[in-house]
Amino acid sequence: MLQKIFGPLAAGPRKLYTQLRIMSGYTPIFTPWQGKPYEADVVRAAVDAIARNAAKLRAKHIRRVGGEIISVGGRIERLLSVRPNPNMNAYDFLYRLITTLMIDNNAFAYPLWDGPNLVAIWPINCTMAEFLEDDSKTIYVKFYFFDGGQVVLPYSEVIHLRRHYYNNDLLGETNDPINSTLGVIHTTNEGLAQAVKTSAFLRGLLKFQGMLKPEDIKANRDRFVTEYMTVQNSGGIAAIDSKAEYIELKNQPLMVNAAQMKELRDAVFRYFGVNEKIIMGNYSEDEWNAFYESTIEPIATQMSLEFTSKLFTDREHGFGNEIVFEANRLQYASVSTKLALVALVDRGAMTPNEWREVFNLAPIDGGDKPIRRLDTRPTDETDGGESGGSNEQEGSQNGDFQEGNTSGGDPGTGTDGQSGNDR
Repeated sequence: MLQKIFGPLAAGPRKLYTQLRIMSGYTPIFTPWQGKPYEADVVRAAVDAIARNAAKLRAKHIRRVGGEIISVGGRIERLLSVRPNPNMNAYDFLYRLITTLMIDNNAFAYPLWDGPNLVAIWPINCTMAEFLEDDSKTIYVKFYFFDGGQVVLPYSEVIHLRRHYYNNDLLGETNDPINSTLGVIHTTNEGLAQAVKTSAFLRGLLKFQGMLKPEDIKANRDRFVTEYMTVQNSGGIAAIDSKAEYIELKNQPLMVNAAQMKELRDAVFRYFGVNEKIIMGNYSEDEWNAFYESTIEPIATQMSLEFTSKLFTDREHGFGNEIVFEANRLQYASVSTKLALVALVDRGAMTPNEWREVFNLAPIDGGDKPIRRLDTRPTDETDGGESGGSNEQEGSQNGDFQEGNTSGGDPGTGTDGQSGNDR
Protein backbone atom coordinates (compact mmCIF):
# COMPACT_ATOMS: atom_id res chain seq x y z
CA MET A 1 0.00 0.00 0.00
CA LEU A 2 2.82 2.42 0.86
CA GLN A 3 4.56 1.61 -2.41
CA LYS A 4 1.30 2.14 -4.30
CA ILE A 5 0.72 5.58 -2.78
CA PHE A 6 4.20 6.95 -2.26
CA GLY A 7 6.27 4.81 -4.64
CA PRO A 8 7.22 7.62 -7.08
CA LEU A 9 8.25 9.85 -4.17
CA ALA A 10 10.44 7.19 -2.58
CA ALA A 11 12.25 6.71 -5.88
CA GLY A 12 13.09 10.40 -6.24
CA PRO A 13 16.38 12.08 -5.32
CA ARG A 14 17.24 12.14 -1.65
CA LYS A 15 17.83 15.42 0.12
CA LEU A 16 19.57 16.38 3.32
CA TYR A 17 17.00 17.30 5.96
CA THR A 18 17.35 18.77 9.43
CA GLN A 19 14.74 18.94 12.16
CA LEU A 20 12.63 22.06 11.89
CA ARG A 21 13.16 24.65 14.62
CA ILE A 22 9.98 26.47 15.64
CA MET A 23 9.47 29.65 17.62
CA SER A 24 7.56 28.13 20.52
CA GLY A 25 10.49 25.90 21.42
CA TYR A 26 8.40 22.72 21.27
CA THR A 27 9.80 19.73 19.42
CA PRO A 28 7.94 19.49 16.08
CA ILE A 29 7.18 15.76 16.43
CA PHE A 30 3.69 14.28 16.49
CA THR A 31 2.87 10.96 18.15
CA PRO A 32 -0.64 9.49 18.53
CA TRP A 33 -2.45 9.47 21.86
CA GLN A 34 -0.70 6.98 24.09
CA GLY A 35 -2.57 4.00 25.43
CA LYS A 36 -5.80 2.87 23.83
CA PRO A 37 -8.37 5.62 24.47
CA TYR A 38 -10.50 4.49 21.53
CA GLU A 39 -11.04 1.19 23.39
CA ALA A 40 -12.94 3.06 26.13
CA ASP A 41 -16.66 2.93 25.41
CA VAL A 42 -17.23 6.52 26.54
CA VAL A 43 -14.54 7.87 24.19
CA ARG A 44 -15.69 5.79 21.26
CA ALA A 45 -19.31 6.84 21.75
CA ALA A 46 -18.37 10.53 21.81
CA VAL A 47 -16.02 10.33 18.82
CA ASP A 48 -18.44 8.20 16.82
CA ALA A 49 -21.28 10.70 17.37
CA ILE A 50 -19.13 13.45 15.87
CA ALA A 51 -17.58 11.39 13.06
CA ARG A 52 -20.79 9.76 11.84
CA ASN A 53 -22.53 13.14 11.59
CA ALA A 54 -19.59 15.08 10.17
CA ALA A 55 -18.97 12.34 7.60
CA LYS A 56 -22.33 13.25 6.04
CA LEU A 57 -20.96 16.63 4.99
CA ARG A 58 -21.00 17.04 1.22
CA ALA A 59 -17.98 18.44 -0.61
CA LYS A 60 -18.72 20.94 -3.37
CA HIS A 61 -16.43 22.72 -5.81
CA ILE A 62 -17.63 26.31 -6.24
CA ARG A 63 -16.30 29.51 -7.73
CA ARG A 64 -16.92 33.01 -6.45
CA VAL A 65 -17.11 35.46 -9.35
CA GLY A 66 -18.25 39.06 -8.91
CA GLY A 67 -20.24 38.33 -5.79
CA GLU A 68 -21.91 35.30 -7.42
CA ILE A 69 -21.40 31.70 -6.29
CA ILE A 70 -21.15 29.34 -9.27
CA SER A 71 -21.34 25.58 -8.81
CA VAL A 72 -18.43 24.07 -10.76
CA GLY A 73 -18.71 20.33 -10.10
CA GLY A 74 -16.16 18.45 -12.15
CA ARG A 75 -13.61 15.79 -11.32
CA ILE A 76 -12.50 17.10 -7.93
CA GLU A 77 -16.06 17.32 -6.60
CA ARG A 78 -16.92 13.85 -7.89
CA LEU A 79 -13.84 12.38 -6.23
CA LEU A 80 -14.48 14.10 -2.89
CA SER A 81 -18.20 13.35 -2.83
CA VAL A 82 -18.15 9.75 -4.13
CA ARG A 83 -14.81 7.91 -3.72
CA PRO A 84 -11.67 9.79 -2.63
CA ASN A 85 -9.50 6.68 -3.09
CA PRO A 86 -9.95 3.09 -4.31
CA ASN A 87 -10.37 1.74 -0.78
CA MET A 88 -12.84 4.25 0.70
CA ASN A 89 -16.06 5.94 -0.25
CA ALA A 90 -16.59 9.56 0.73
CA TYR A 91 -18.34 8.70 4.02
CA ASP A 92 -15.58 6.27 5.10
CA PHE A 93 -12.86 8.77 4.18
CA LEU A 94 -14.36 11.62 6.20
CA TYR A 95 -15.27 9.30 9.09
CA ARG A 96 -11.70 8.08 9.45
CA LEU A 97 -10.17 11.53 8.97
CA ILE A 98 -12.42 13.10 11.63
CA THR A 99 -12.02 10.17 14.03
CA THR A 100 -8.24 10.57 13.81
CA LEU A 101 -8.62 14.31 14.39
CA MET A 102 -10.70 13.81 17.55
CA ILE A 103 -8.46 11.09 18.98
CA ASP A 104 -5.05 12.59 18.16
CA ASN A 105 -5.94 16.29 17.63
CA ASN A 106 -4.01 16.01 14.34
CA ALA A 107 -5.13 14.40 11.10
CA PHE A 108 -3.21 14.15 7.84
CA ALA A 109 -4.21 13.33 4.27
CA TYR A 110 -2.23 13.32 1.05
CA PRO A 111 -3.69 14.19 -2.39
CA LEU A 112 -2.16 12.09 -5.17
CA TRP A 113 -1.87 13.74 -8.60
CA ASP A 114 -1.32 12.39 -12.10
CA GLY A 115 -0.16 15.53 -13.83
CA PRO A 116 -3.01 18.03 -13.58
CA ASN A 117 -5.56 15.39 -12.53
CA LEU A 118 -6.36 14.56 -8.92
CA VAL A 119 -6.24 10.76 -8.69
CA ALA A 120 -6.95 10.07 -5.00
CA ILE A 121 -6.74 11.46 -1.48
CA TRP A 122 -5.32 9.11 1.15
CA PRO A 123 -5.65 9.59 4.91
CA ILE A 124 -2.32 9.10 6.66
CA ASN A 125 -2.33 7.11 9.90
CA CYS A 126 1.20 7.00 11.27
CA THR A 127 3.07 6.11 14.43
CA MET A 128 4.99 9.39 14.36
CA ALA A 129 5.37 12.49 12.20
CA GLU A 130 8.49 14.64 12.28
CA PHE A 131 8.75 18.09 10.71
CA LEU A 132 11.94 18.75 8.76
CA GLU A 133 13.46 21.42 6.53
CA ASP A 134 16.04 21.44 3.76
CA ASP A 135 18.70 23.97 2.78
CA SER A 136 16.09 26.19 1.09
CA LYS A 137 14.03 26.28 4.35
CA THR A 138 11.19 24.34 2.73
CA ILE A 139 9.16 22.43 5.34
CA TYR A 140 8.66 18.68 4.99
CA VAL A 141 6.89 16.02 7.06
CA LYS A 142 8.48 12.62 7.63
CA PHE A 143 5.86 9.98 8.43
CA TYR A 144 6.72 6.73 10.22
CA PHE A 145 4.29 3.85 9.66
CA PHE A 146 3.38 0.75 11.65
CA ASP A 147 5.28 -1.64 9.37
CA GLY A 148 8.48 0.37 9.64
CA GLY A 149 8.02 2.25 6.37
CA GLN A 150 8.87 5.93 6.07
CA VAL A 151 8.11 8.71 3.62
CA VAL A 152 8.99 12.40 3.43
CA LEU A 153 6.34 14.71 1.92
CA PRO A 154 6.33 18.47 1.29
CA TYR A 155 4.18 20.04 3.99
CA SER A 156 2.65 22.39 1.41
CA GLU A 157 1.00 19.36 -0.22
CA VAL A 158 -0.22 17.61 2.94
CA ILE A 159 -3.74 18.27 4.19
CA HIS A 160 -3.38 18.87 7.93
CA LEU A 161 -6.30 19.28 10.34
CA ARG A 162 -5.64 20.40 13.94
CA ARG A 163 -7.58 20.61 17.17
CA HIS A 164 -6.66 22.37 20.44
CA TYR A 165 -4.07 24.37 18.52
CA TYR A 166 -2.17 26.41 21.12
CA ASN A 167 1.45 25.82 22.18
CA ASN A 168 3.04 24.12 19.22
CA ASP A 169 3.45 26.21 16.06
CA LEU A 170 2.49 23.29 13.82
CA LEU A 171 0.66 20.67 15.88
CA GLY A 172 -2.45 20.42 18.00
CA GLU A 173 -2.20 19.68 21.71
CA THR A 174 -2.43 16.22 23.28
CA ASN A 175 -5.52 14.86 25.03
CA ASP A 176 -3.72 14.41 28.35
CA PRO A 177 -6.26 16.55 30.30
CA ILE A 178 -8.81 13.72 30.25
CA ASN A 179 -6.40 10.86 30.95
CA SER A 180 -7.15 11.03 34.67
CA THR A 181 -10.91 10.97 34.04
CA LEU A 182 -10.56 7.98 31.75
CA GLY A 183 -8.41 6.28 34.39
CA VAL A 184 -11.13 6.73 37.03
CA ILE A 185 -13.78 5.39 34.63
CA HIS A 186 -11.61 2.36 33.85
CA THR A 187 -11.00 1.68 37.54
CA THR A 188 -14.72 2.02 38.27
CA ASN A 189 -15.63 -0.45 35.53
CA GLU A 190 -13.05 -2.92 36.82
CA GLY A 191 -14.39 -2.52 40.36
CA LEU A 192 -17.92 -3.16 39.17
CA ALA A 193 -16.86 -6.39 37.49
CA GLN A 194 -15.11 -7.57 40.65
CA ALA A 195 -18.13 -6.64 42.79
CA VAL A 196 -20.38 -8.78 40.62
CA LYS A 197 -18.02 -11.74 41.01
CA THR A 198 -17.75 -11.23 44.77
CA SER A 199 -21.51 -11.07 45.27
CA ALA A 200 -21.88 -14.54 43.73
CA PHE A 201 -20.22 -16.16 46.75
CA LEU A 202 -21.52 -16.70 50.31
CA ARG A 203 -18.60 -15.90 52.56
CA GLY A 204 -18.50 -16.59 56.29
CA LEU A 205 -16.86 -18.26 59.26
CA LEU A 206 -17.76 -21.68 60.71
CA LYS A 207 -16.93 -21.50 64.44
CA PHE A 208 -16.63 -24.82 66.30
CA GLN A 209 -16.96 -25.29 70.05
CA GLY A 210 -13.86 -26.70 71.67
CA MET A 211 -10.47 -27.60 70.31
CA LEU A 212 -10.33 -29.62 67.08
CA LYS A 213 -7.48 -30.96 65.06
CA PRO A 214 -6.73 -29.08 61.83
CA GLU A 215 -7.78 -32.06 59.73
CA ASP A 216 -11.10 -32.26 61.64
CA ILE A 217 -11.75 -28.54 61.07
CA LYS A 218 -11.07 -28.97 57.35
CA ALA A 219 -13.28 -32.07 57.14
CA ASN A 220 -16.19 -30.34 58.89
CA ARG A 221 -15.81 -27.27 56.67
CA ASP A 222 -15.81 -29.36 53.50
CA ARG A 223 -18.86 -31.30 54.64
CA PHE A 224 -20.69 -28.05 55.42
CA VAL A 225 -19.86 -26.58 52.00
CA THR A 226 -20.80 -29.79 50.17
CA GLU A 227 -24.14 -30.22 51.88
CA TYR A 228 -25.37 -26.65 52.22
CA MET A 229 -23.51 -24.29 49.88
CA THR A 230 -24.02 -25.95 46.49
CA VAL A 231 -26.78 -25.71 43.92
CA GLN A 232 -28.14 -29.04 45.14
CA ASN A 233 -29.33 -27.30 48.30
CA SER A 234 -32.48 -26.00 46.61
CA GLY A 235 -34.11 -25.13 49.89
CA GLY A 236 -31.52 -22.54 50.74
CA ILE A 237 -31.41 -23.55 54.44
CA ALA A 238 -28.46 -24.97 56.38
CA ALA A 239 -28.80 -26.90 59.66
CA ILE A 240 -25.97 -27.26 62.19
CA ASP A 241 -25.84 -28.42 65.81
CA SER A 242 -24.53 -26.62 68.88
CA LYS A 243 -20.99 -27.75 68.17
CA ALA A 244 -20.64 -25.16 65.41
CA GLU A 245 -21.72 -21.62 64.73
CA TYR A 246 -21.85 -20.02 61.27
CA ILE A 247 -20.97 -16.31 61.13
CA GLU A 248 -21.63 -14.58 57.81
CA LEU A 249 -19.14 -11.95 56.66
CA LYS A 250 -20.79 -8.87 55.22
CA ASN A 251 -18.90 -8.01 52.04
CA GLN A 252 -20.13 -4.75 50.55
CA PRO A 253 -17.57 -3.32 48.11
CA LEU A 254 -17.58 0.44 47.78
CA MET A 255 -18.91 1.57 44.40
CA VAL A 256 -19.27 4.90 42.62
CA ASN A 257 -22.93 5.87 42.66
CA ALA A 258 -24.93 6.58 39.51
CA ALA A 259 -24.70 10.38 39.83
CA GLN A 260 -20.90 10.29 40.17
CA MET A 261 -20.58 7.89 37.26
CA LYS A 262 -22.76 10.13 35.09
CA GLU A 263 -20.59 13.14 35.93
CA LEU A 264 -17.47 11.23 34.88
CA ARG A 265 -19.01 10.31 31.53
CA ASP A 266 -20.35 13.83 31.02
CA ALA A 267 -16.85 15.19 31.62
CA VAL A 268 -15.62 13.18 28.65
CA PHE A 269 -18.64 14.18 26.54
CA ARG A 270 -18.05 17.86 27.31
CA TYR A 271 -14.41 17.52 26.31
CA PHE A 272 -15.41 16.28 22.86
CA GLY A 273 -18.36 18.67 22.50
CA VAL A 274 -21.27 16.21 22.62
CA ASN A 275 -23.94 15.19 25.10
CA GLU A 276 -25.92 12.07 25.81
CA LYS A 277 -28.86 13.12 23.64
CA ILE A 278 -26.62 13.54 20.61
CA ILE A 279 -24.99 10.17 21.24
CA MET A 280 -28.33 8.39 21.67
CA GLY A 281 -29.93 10.23 18.73
CA ASN A 282 -32.96 11.54 20.65
CA TYR A 283 -32.19 15.24 20.20
CA SER A 284 -34.66 17.96 19.28
CA GLU A 285 -34.35 20.35 16.36
CA ASP A 286 -32.82 23.08 18.52
CA GLU A 287 -30.43 20.64 20.20
CA TRP A 288 -29.21 19.41 16.82
CA ASN A 289 -28.65 22.97 15.58
CA ALA A 290 -26.63 23.75 18.72
CA PHE A 291 -24.50 20.62 18.21
CA TYR A 292 -23.98 21.41 14.52
CA GLU A 293 -22.93 25.01 15.11
CA SER A 294 -20.64 24.26 18.03
CA THR A 295 -19.00 20.99 16.90
CA ILE A 296 -19.69 20.03 13.28
CA GLU A 297 -19.54 23.44 11.62
CA PRO A 298 -16.02 24.30 12.92
CA ILE A 299 -14.76 21.01 11.46
CA ALA A 300 -16.48 21.77 8.15
CA THR A 301 -14.95 25.26 8.08
CA GLN A 302 -11.45 23.95 8.77
CA MET A 303 -11.75 21.23 6.13
CA SER A 304 -13.06 23.72 3.55
CA LEU A 305 -10.10 26.05 4.09
CA GLU A 306 -7.49 23.28 4.15
CA PHE A 307 -8.79 21.37 1.12
CA THR A 308 -9.10 24.63 -0.84
CA SER A 309 -5.53 25.58 0.03
CA LYS A 310 -4.01 22.20 -0.86
CA LEU A 311 -6.07 21.24 -3.93
CA PHE A 312 -5.78 24.49 -5.90
CA THR A 313 -2.82 26.54 -7.07
CA ASP A 314 -2.45 30.26 -6.39
CA ARG A 315 -3.71 31.00 -9.92
CA GLU A 316 -6.79 28.87 -9.34
CA HIS A 317 -7.39 30.66 -6.04
CA GLY A 318 -7.32 33.91 -7.97
CA PHE A 319 -10.23 32.72 -10.09
CA GLY A 320 -12.27 32.11 -6.92
CA ASN A 321 -12.13 28.29 -6.80
CA GLU A 322 -13.05 26.80 -3.42
CA ILE A 323 -13.98 23.51 -1.80
CA VAL A 324 -16.82 23.83 0.70
CA PHE A 325 -18.27 21.15 2.97
CA GLU A 326 -21.95 21.67 3.63
CA ALA A 327 -24.83 19.82 5.22
CA ASN A 328 -28.55 19.95 4.61
CA ARG A 329 -29.47 20.95 8.15
CA LEU A 330 -33.15 21.11 7.21
CA GLN A 331 -33.24 17.31 7.12
CA TYR A 332 -33.00 17.39 10.92
CA ALA A 333 -35.83 19.87 11.31
CA SER A 334 -39.22 18.88 12.67
CA VAL A 335 -42.03 17.97 10.30
CA SER A 336 -43.89 21.20 11.07
CA THR A 337 -40.77 23.24 10.17
CA LYS A 338 -40.33 21.31 6.93
CA LEU A 339 -43.97 21.86 5.96
CA ALA A 340 -43.66 25.57 6.66
CA LEU A 341 -40.92 25.78 4.01
CA VAL A 342 -43.56 25.54 1.31
CA ALA A 343 -43.99 29.29 1.75
CA LEU A 344 -40.44 29.69 0.40
CA VAL A 345 -41.18 27.46 -2.59
CA ASP A 346 -44.14 29.40 -3.96
CA ARG A 347 -42.20 32.65 -3.57
CA GLY A 348 -39.18 31.44 -5.53
CA ALA A 349 -36.75 31.31 -2.57
CA MET A 350 -36.53 27.50 -2.86
CA THR A 351 -37.07 25.21 -5.83
CA PRO A 352 -39.58 22.34 -5.55
CA ASN A 353 -36.75 19.79 -5.71
CA GLU A 354 -34.89 21.51 -2.87
CA TRP A 355 -38.02 21.25 -0.78
CA ARG A 356 -38.52 17.58 -1.73
CA GLU A 357 -34.93 16.86 -0.75
CA VAL A 358 -35.74 17.97 2.80
CA PHE A 359 -38.27 15.12 2.95
CA ASN A 360 -35.83 12.67 1.30
CA LEU A 361 -38.07 12.49 -1.77
CA ALA A 362 -36.83 11.95 -5.30
CA PRO A 363 -36.62 15.03 -7.57
CA ILE A 364 -39.33 15.66 -10.15
CA ASP A 365 -39.06 16.79 -13.74
CA GLY A 366 -38.87 20.58 -13.89
CA GLY A 367 -38.45 20.84 -10.14
CA ASP A 368 -35.16 22.72 -10.36
CA LYS A 369 -36.87 25.79 -11.79
CA PRO A 370 -37.99 28.42 -9.22
CA ILE A 371 -41.72 29.15 -9.21
CA ARG A 372 -43.78 32.06 -7.86
CA ARG A 373 -47.39 32.45 -6.86
CA LEU A 374 -49.45 34.65 -9.15
CA ASP A 375 -50.75 36.79 -6.30
CA THR A 376 -47.25 38.07 -5.45
CA ARG A 377 -45.44 40.67 -7.60
CA PRO A 378 -42.53 43.07 -7.33
CA THR A 379 -43.51 46.46 -5.95
CA ASP A 380 -42.72 48.27 -9.23
CA GLU A 381 -45.32 46.31 -11.21
CA THR A 382 -48.79 47.71 -11.91
CA ASP A 383 -52.12 45.96 -11.74
CA GLY A 384 -52.27 45.85 -15.51
CA GLY A 385 -49.07 43.83 -15.90
CA GLU A 386 -45.34 44.08 -15.54
CA SER A 387 -43.47 47.35 -15.84
CA GLY A 388 -41.89 48.18 -19.17
CA GLY A 389 -38.31 47.65 -18.08
CA SER A 390 -38.87 44.45 -16.16
CA ASN A 391 -38.28 41.94 -18.94
CA GLU A 392 -35.41 43.94 -20.34
CA GLN A 393 -33.72 44.07 -16.94
CA GLU A 394 -34.20 40.36 -16.39
CA GLY A 395 -32.75 39.53 -19.79
CA SER A 396 -29.78 41.78 -19.11
CA GLN A 397 -29.09 40.03 -15.82
CA ASN A 398 -29.26 36.61 -17.47
CA GLY A 399 -26.94 37.76 -20.21
CA ASP A 400 -24.42 39.10 -17.72
CA PHE A 401 -24.47 35.82 -15.81
CA GLN A 402 -24.05 33.79 -18.97
CA GLU A 403 -21.09 35.87 -20.04
CA GLY A 404 -19.41 35.59 -16.66
CA ASN A 405 -19.96 31.83 -16.57
CA THR A 406 -18.40 31.18 -19.96
CA SER A 407 -15.37 33.44 -19.79
CA GLY A 408 -12.23 31.64 -20.92
CA GLY A 409 -8.91 31.12 -19.26
CA ASP A 410 -10.21 29.69 -15.97
CA PRO A 411 -7.89 26.93 -14.76
CA GLY A 412 -10.41 25.73 -12.20
CA THR A 413 -12.48 23.51 -14.48
CA GLY A 414 -11.17 22.83 -17.99
CA THR A 415 -13.44 20.78 -20.22
CA ASP A 416 -14.20 18.33 -17.46
CA GLY A 417 -14.17 20.67 -14.47
CA GLN A 418 -10.67 19.40 -13.73
CA SER A 419 -8.19 21.38 -11.73
CA GLY A 420 -4.51 22.12 -11.77
CA ASN A 421 -3.79 22.72 -15.45
CA ASP A 422 -0.61 24.56 -14.61
CA ARG A 423 0.35 22.30 -11.69
